[in-house]
Amino acid sequence: MASLETGRESGTSNQSDHKNPSDICGLVDLDTCEIPLYVCEFVEKEIGNDFKSLKNVSNLIETIKEEKKHLEEQVLTVSSEAPKRIQAALKNAEDSKTSLDLLLQKEIVVTESISVHLEEAAPWMDDLGVLINQMEEVERYLSYLKWISQIEELSDNIQQHLMTNDVAEAASTLVCMAELAIKLQESSCSHLLTFIKSTVQFWHKILKDKLTSDFEEVLNNLHWPFIGPLLSSASAPPVSATVAEIYTNLETLFSQLLKLQTSDELITKPKEMPEKYSLPALPPIMLPIQIMLSPLQKRFRYHFTGNKQTNVLSKPEWYLTQVLMWIGNHTKFLQERIQPILTKSGSSVNAHLEFTRGLVMLVLEKLAVDIPLLLYDDILFCHLVDEVLLFQRELYTSHGYPSNLPNCMHILSEETCFQRWLTVERKLALEKMDSMLSAEAAWTSQYKDISDVDEMKVPDSAETFMTLLLVITDRYRNLPTASRKLKFLELQKDLVDDFRIRLTQVMKEESRDPLGFRYCAILNAVNYIATVLGDWADNVFFLQLQQAALEICTDLNASSKLQLGQLASMEISVFDDLINLLERLKNDMLSRQVEHVFKEVKEAARMYKKERWLSLPSQSEQAVMSLSSTACPMLLALRDRLLQMEQQLCHALFKTVWQMLAEKLDLFIYQDIILANHFNEGGAAQLQFDMSRNLFPLFSHYCKRPENYFKHVKEACIILNLNVGPALLLKDVLQTASESMNACSSNDKLPSSTAALNELGIYKLAPQDVEILFNLRTNWPNAGK
Repeated sequence: MASLETGRESGTSNQSDHKNPSDICGLVDLDTCEIPLYVCEFVEKEIGNDFKSLKNVSNLIETIKEEKKHLEEQVLTVSSEAPKRIQAALKNAEDSKTSLDLLLQKEIVVTESISVHLEEAAPWMDDLGVLINQMEEVERYLSYLKWISQIEELSDNIQQHLMTNDVAEAASTLVCMAELAIKLQESSCSHLLTFIKSTVQFWHKILKDKLTSDFEEVLNNLHWPFIGPLLSSASAPPVSATVAEIYTNLETLFSQLLKLQTSDELITKPKEMPEKYSLPALPPIMLPIQIMLSPLQKRFRYHFTGNKQTNVLSKPEWYLTQVLMWIGNHTKFLQERIQPILTKSGSSVNAHLEFTRGLVMLVLEKLAVDIPLLLYDDILFCHLVDEVLLFQRELYTSHGYPSNLPNCMHILSEETCFQRWLTVERKLALEKMDSMLSAEAAWTSQYKDISDVDEMKVPDSAETFMTLLLVITDRYRNLPTASRKLKFLELQKDLVDDFRIRLTQVMKEESRDPLGFRYCAILNAVNYIATVLGDWADNVFFLQLQQAALEICTDLNASSKLQLGQLASMEISVFDDLINLLERLKNDMLSRQVEHVFKEVKEAARMYKKERWLSLPSQSEQAVMSLSSTACPMLLALRDRLLQMEQQLCHALFKTVWQMLAEKLDLFIYQDIILANHFNEGGAAQLQFDMSRNLFPLFSHYCKRPENYFKHVKEACIILNLNVGPALLLKDVLQTASESMNACSSNDKLPSSTAALNELGIYKLAPQDVEILFNLRTNWPNAGK
């Protein structure tokens, strides 16, 4: 009732349009429409189930009416304000359009005014432009004159300093002039550049000649250069001057010559080697060091160029040794007297290395001339390369000459020379391989009488070959570029592969006797080479080459990309392909040896296989157990071959051989002897005695528990010798587990049978194998009793 009344009184003035609540509920789905539910909840909240609260309905209706009226007023207000806002916006738009039209009109007027002004000002601009150009030209002339004035001023200063014999200040002023010339190098004023360079050159020559003359006089007082026995008297100055005065003059003149370095580099074009030698770009040698090198350069060119008797193509060691002697003779003086002067002047140059670099450049020039003359004479070319490498090594080891400075390896790396070097290196290596393999002692070890040294039993040919590879590595180690080093690495890999092929050929000739001395020597050689290559793969030098190969290789197919990824991740090395081939050859040879010994042992075991295991007396019937007579040939053959292989093979190879042989013997005895026979109590005991007291001890020299390598035989002996009671229990457990597994198709019972076998020490044989072994026993109790 309350809800009906509320509905009627809260309606609008047109009451005929209202429906009663039942009609509304019939038209609106209460499950999907939120308004009826809200109304019901509202009424329920305000009135509830208390009929006394119906008196509040009138107040509620009044409240709702006021809210409705307020909402209607808001709607009317909004609907009336919207047209006003639209009208305001339209008016603003019209005002903006009017303003824009006015601005456009003003823009036309201003544009016309500017055009008129530009037309009127055009003559003035032309006149002003002419004046500006004239001013700029005058400024350039003025600047040009200032440069000339500055140069002339510096030139006058130098002249005044020279007139007062102030050579130090004159040299400092020349440095300023040279720096000005460097600043003007990018200028387009060619005449100004010519003027300043000629001025620098003029004063540089005067100062250089004066300082050089004085410096050479001081050097002469010191008996420079120090050649041979004169070194001992080099520090003894003449009587007319004291030692302190000479060294003071030396320091003064050396420092003044250093100041001329900038101007010297500016006007003097240094002599350079052809670009094909790819020498590193370095500044020219210091001027005072050049002067100190001058007498030695004259001596070198006098003795080792032209038609002099000392200039012989077949004797490169003459001039190489002479240069090394000069470097050694002057090292102490350079370090003790010249280096402090450089340090005091703030220079980071090493006097000894700078002096050495100057002498090395003489050698490079000499090599560049001589090499083309003997390029196709193998003997002379090889001798030259050997001597150059010795010279280079002496420079590195004795004189600390770094590889980033120009050196002889840059000359040997020139394309034509390098290819020839590579060809000759390959040719000589192949010849040495022929000679070492054909030598009488090719397959004997030179350390055979020294057990501590001869652990790997390396034949002389293999050791000589690896020494050859090591020497080749030392020869190309200091090449300046990685691409050249990789070429030599490919040569080494080709030589290893060639040597492997030669070993394979000799091995095939010796394959009739796999246990022969030469066959075993080849096997030791293969193992040694693979081991050494594996060690080299972890060497820093070859790891660097591996990284260089990754950086150089760009065009790759799919397979090589995979290999490249493995190289990058260090999964493989640069020698892995060769090591894999050598390992394959080694395994083939080992397998052939094992098969040969196994065949012989198997042949010797024919009578042992036919032993009457079913009728042998029990252990209690024998006073002392002894080895089966039929087993003696088998064990003797096995013992002799093991001793023979132990003497001829290195430890690692022999360990692999006896383990492989033990595995084959284990299966042979288990399958061909045990499973092929039936055993009474005596037969089982005899078999266990033969194995545990005779066969297994043969291998006890090589491991602590040899029975672990005969698991089939050991566990079979346990089953065959198991007492009847435990055997019956185990048989019952296995049978119950088997029936349960067949019934349930599950392995739930299998662990129990496995556990039972493990308690007896049986881990290798499966329950089915144990049941087969039980069937081979004849000492079961009679079921009929």
